[in-house]
Amino acid sequence: MALAGRTMGTTWQVRFVAPRDAGPGVVRAAIEAVFDRVIAEASGWEPDSALCRFNRAAAGTVEMLPAGLFGVLQHAVALARATGGACDPTVAPLVDLWGFGPPGPRHDRPTDAAIAAAHAHVGWERLLLDPERRAALQPGGLALDLSGIAKGWAVDLASVALTDIGIRSHLVEVGGELRGEGVKPDGQPWWVALEQPPGAAGPETLVALHGLSVATSGNYRRCFDRDGRRFAHTIDPRTGWPVADAVPAVTVLHASCMAADALATALTVMGPDAGMDHARRHDLAVLFVLPHGQRASPALAAMAG
Repeated sequence: MALAGRTMGTTWQVRFVAPRDAGPGVVRAAIEAVFDRVIAEASGWEPDSALCRFNRAAAGTVEMLPAGLFGVLQHAVALARATGGACDPTVAPLVDLWGFGPPGPRHDRPTDAAIAAAHAHVGWERLLLDPERRAALQPGGLALDLSGIAKGWAVDLASVALTDIGIRSHLVEVGGELRGEGVKPDGQPWWVALEQPPGAAGPETLVALHGLSVATSGNYRRCFDRDGRRFAHTIDPRTGWPVADAVPAVTVLHASCMAADALATALTVMGPDAGMDHARRHDLAVLFVLPHGQRASPALAAMAG
């Protein structure tokens, strides 16, 4: 069976093998409850979300956070530390400035002074988390953006929700991020083709998602052109500028879709050389799609046999 819909500004699809007591209505309700939770906790577009309340909090305020959001922030901060800030959950001022956030698109390039001013408010080191109280300190002017991890988190939660209602064989997709569990009735796993930019060189890669997730960061999805240069939606938090066109897409396979989603963004920012070094050091299954070919990490090559 299959269901589909819209959430978080994108589409979702679920394919599943359902027991007799789990009809489409039950499955849809479980899935939509998950997405409602993610929006209520982590949306930058929903003014009443826990994330937006933190962003609006006065300097010196300690905000108690929902358990899920707090766990996502812990993961994001740990990855920021491991990648030298290539991903940063406090990047919202730059995302908004470049026209990729809730304020909407822009039609010109920000001035250097505006970029520097927004960049001054970015820094994951300023995000102080208190695990005992499940709280975060708002030091003043800190704004969170979890668009590089929230879809993957939603996929993981949806997969758990399906398993909890007895649907152990399923494929969940939200905005291109996927997770597969179990096998289809014919005994085959959930085979998916890794996403590639239009016109990309290199063969199609198929992977079996059996207890595995896949996420792709693609700079061809959202961008604008000005003065002969393309500005992509992936912002380098270290510089304040969108990343260059050197890496059209990065795909990561991981047991956690949340981890794969965040890593795909971080590795896109790091670029093919530093990103591949990171993938090798951490035994990550990664595919870099470059303008003139592809580069697979050793872990991904081993999966292909």
